[in-house]
Amino acid sequence: MRTRLTFARLLAFSTMGLLSACTLMPASDPVSLYDLPAQTLESVRQAEAPAGDATLRLAMPSAGGLLDGSRIVVVPIPNQPQVYQGARWADATPVLMRNRLIDAFQEDGRITRLIHADTPLSADLELTSDLRAFQSEYHGGHPEAVIRLDVRLIDTHSRQLLASRRFTQRQAAESTDIVTVVDAFGLAADRLAQELVDWTVQQMTEWHPRQE
Repeated sequence: MRTRLTFARLLAFSTMGLLSACTLMPASDPVSLYDLPAQTLESVRQAEAPAGDATLRLAMPSAGGLLDGSRIVVVPIPNQPQVYQGARWADATPVLMRNRLIDAFQEDGRITRLIHADTPLSADLELTSDLRAFQSEYHGGHPEAVIRLDVRLIDTHSRQLLASRRFTQRQAAESTDIVTVVDAFGLAADRLAQELVDWTVQQMTEWHPRQE
């Protein structure tokens, strides 16, 4: 009988300890997801001639470290990257950038044969890139969105590098609130995408006649 009472007390103490441990476990903080905002930029390209009949493949931008995930990176102090707590992008950062570039090319319309890396089709040219910055940086206590993309245009047949360029855009946020910071990212991405489209069209226009 005494053995049963001892066992029951041990079981009760164990149960109380387990409940206490469960109570002390920190609750997970809610996470807000943000897509990359987009605004229609003024364009006068629609009346211009297409950039030849070459097929362009848009590769997924490569990224490393914090830029390879969905965390929203902030650099409050130079060389000390951190992430916003309780906020994430709706997709991985390279995917967001790739999708924004695809939208920009399609809305521009001068490159009529555009595919991305997931499409099992051959292409004449390939646009590869490295995402070097996609972060909020503080200057004088005010955040600004910074996007930096190193781009290479490659002839897929000869594997020759035709051209390369670094694109950088900065957009100050209206406040330190994460919503305004996300809006700043959207504006910077829109401008960078349009600048990249213009550059790519110029390169393809100069390249195509040499292939005839």
